[in-house]
Amino acid sequence: MKRTLISLCLLSTSLFAKDVSLQDYISNDQPWKEVASGYVFTDGLCCDAAGNLFFTDVKGGKGIYKLDADTGKVDLFLDNLPGISGLQIGTDGRFYACHNKEQRIIAITMKGEVEVLLTGVKCNDLVVSKAGNLYFTETPTQRIHLITKDKKHIVADEGHVVKPNGITISADEGTLAVSEYGGKHVWTWRIEADGTLTGGAPYMTMWLPVGKESAAGDGATTEVNGSYFVTTELGVQIFDVTGRLSGIIAKPDPLGKVVSVEFAGKDHDILYVAGGEKIYGRKVKVKGYFGR
Repeated sequence: MKRTLISLCLLSTSLFAKDVSLQDYISNDQPWKEVASGYVFTDGLCCDAAGNLFFTDVKGGKGIYKLDADTGKVDLFLDNLPGISGLQIGTDGRFYACHNKEQRIIAITMKGEVEVLLTGVKCNDLVVSKAGNLYFTETPTQRIHLITKDKKHIVADEGHVVKPNGITISADEGTLAVSEYGGKHVWTWRIEADGTLTGGAPYMTMWLPVGKESAAGDGATTEVNGSYFVTTELGVQIFDVTGRLSGIIAKPDPLGKVVSVEFAGKDHDILYVAGGEKIYGRKVKVKGYFGR
């Protein structure tokens, strides 16, 4: 018991010390604000060059929704695409999606035309590089997949990440990062010239809720200076380029969850999270990396 109390005291002291670094990212006078509601389970946050935010309602939605960067109005952007869990816009202007409900990876034009890239996978989340390589997580199989720019499918990593979930690319496009839903690490790999991955290692360590062995690492995104933002049970955990925890942004609803995170807005300086039936946003001091 004494050892546990000492550990908790050290933990609290360390967290307090990191609070100063957290102020480099957020301002107390810019709290979370509800920007959309009335859904069942929001997910799949992504943005376009203009800063419009797109998202899905995995459990109750019809397709892809759009939060307009100018008006703040939310509309159903593309219909007849239920069950998408991961979403991003590629350099070709198309959406790339983990169509989890149909167990497939698809590309979608802004008019709703669908190209099937891969089937038979229990896909969770994805990211697309400027080079055109697509990476996605398959949580049940503990696999990280690669679909190359010439549409070749490769299992890039298998059996190392405990329930791989959120996925993002570094600002220099040289590193892939994946969060563990069933563990406490964010893994990284070097992205080689051909898109393959090497040197996988548990580079970042997420903080755990008291009494639990899993951080529930979920969605992930990157800001222009190289820091990683990862949604967890405790909130949005921020890691600098060295892998050090800089701080944790508290959840909009202390009793709720945050499962997806993205920067959007006209200046890409609004941090959005998907929190169950609602989407929240808050203005921050950094800008999201939008290199695609």
